[in-house]
Amino acid sequence: MRIEQLQAFLAVVETNSFQQAAQRLQVTQSTVSRQVQNLEAEIGLPLFHRTTQAKLTIAGEAFLPHARRICQGWQNALEEITALKAGKQPELCVAAIPSVCSYYLPKVLQQFCRAYPEVQLRVTALGSDRALKVLKDGMVDLAIVMYNHRLTNSNDMVVDVLYEEPIEVLMATNHPLAAYEKIPWTELARYPQVVFKDGYGMQRMIQEQFAQRGLTLKAALELNTPDAFRGVVRQGDMVALLPASVLIDCRHDASLTVRGLINHADNGIERASDSSASEHSLLMRKVVMVTTRDRLQIPPIRYFYELVQQQLSASVMPAWA
Repeated sequence: MRIEQLQAFLAVVETNSFQQAAQRLQVTQSTVSRQVQNLEAEIGLPLFHRTTQAKLTIAGEAFLPHARRICQGWQNALEEITALKAGKQPELCVAAIPSVCSYYLPKVLQQFCRAYPEVQLRVTALGSDRALKVLKDGMVDLAIVMYNHRLTNSNDMVVDVLYEEPIEVLMATNHPLAAYEKIPWTELARYPQVVFKDGYGMQRMIQEQFAQRGLTLKAALELNTPDAFRGVVRQGDMVALLPASVLIDCRHDASLTVRGLINHADNGIERASDSSASEHSLLMRKVVMVTTRDRLQIPPIRYFYELVQQQLSASVMPAWA
């Protein structure tokens, strides 16, 4: 059964004539007759009495409401797809890690809303793993997350690197580790850690870094907001490994101190006076934007995607450089 057959059937019903149905559909009368005959052959019963006027048979009467419903559904689908291609989607949903939501998206969101005022923009702060899951489940259109090859290794996904940023240690100003310019991992492992909750890429990254060095991570507390990290760390001996974008405000807080890490194999205790610490490479995290190829064909999604690329490439690095 084809939609053209149903359309031909309905045109004959509405005009009571195969000839007039053909004129309405702008095809030949033989085409309409053939489409109706094929439909009748598939159904197994005649749909019209062939008299001076095309009148419905009992089977035709029973079939009529179904044909109308199918054709109306088809028309609704075409209109929805046409609107989608024209950028008239009702909403755009984005999932992003909290640091991106706090520091880099506000300007993007304002500009998008000006360009597409009729599109409801919904942004949710989520950990990387959760954000990628809701993207795969079709619950959001785009995710901005920590890069994870295992979760983005799919042919239908588009992954764009937005920026890389160093991971540093946040502590209270009077913490013993504040004496270091760059902190050795063996010293860091002595203190309890405040870590991101399960489902955040940062938690997985920190766990892997400790494991690679044969050290034990003393995870004392799990949190998921920058304010919570700052509040806990400034109270005592807990420290936190955090990305530079989360530490922007901390650098202006006299009660907090930020220190880098010695990312190579630990060479022993190196105090602030040891300038060789600065020669060690930084521990970095990569932030990416992920969507699917089909979504990039939708104008509002494509616009938001390109807007994020432009804004973040222009604004991210100076924030901690």
